[in-house]
Amino acid sequence: MKKETLFLKIVIILIGLFILTIIGLGFPAVGYRAVYQAGGLFGKITTAILTGLTLSAIPFFTALYQGLKLLSYIDRNEAFSTLSIRALKIIKNCALIDTIIYLAILPFFYIFADKDDSPGFLAIGLVLFFACLVISVFTTVLQKLFISAVKIKSENDLTV
Repeated sequence: MKKETLFLKIVIILIGLFILTIIGLGFPAVGYRAVYQAGGLFGKITTAILTGLTLSAIPFFTALYQGLKLLSYIDRNEAFSTLSIRALKIIKNCALIDTIIYLAILPFFYIFADKDDSPGFLAIGLVLFFACLVISVFTTVLQKLFISAVKIKSENDLTV
C-alpha cells in the first residue's frame, strides 16, 4: 500500500469515526436538553435541525466509503477506469443530496440563530451547505477529467 493513500485512508476513517461519535453521543445529549428543557418552538426547531443533520449522515458515510474505494483503485493502478468514474459519480450525488438537505434545514438554522441571538450558528449552516456544494462541483469536474483520461487511455490501448 502506498504511503499517500494510506494516510488518506486513515484520515477518511478518522473523519468517519468523529462524525459517528458526534451523531451517536452529541446529538442525543443536545436534543434532549433542547427539547425537554426549552420545549415549545425552540425544541421543535432543534429537533428539525438534528433530524436533518442525522439524515445527512447517510449520504456522507456513503461518500466516505466510495472515497475509500477510489483510493483502493489508485493503489491497484486502476485510477483511470470506469470503476473510479462510478465512485466519483456516487460521491457527487451524495454531496448533492447533502446540499439539498442542508438547504432544506437552513431556515431552521436562521430561526434558531435569531431566537438564540447567535449569528455564528447560522454561519455553521452556511458552511455546511457551501462545503457540500463545493465538493459536488469539484467531483463533477474530476469526473469529467477522469472520463476524458479513460477515453485517451482506451484509444492508446487500441493504437498499440
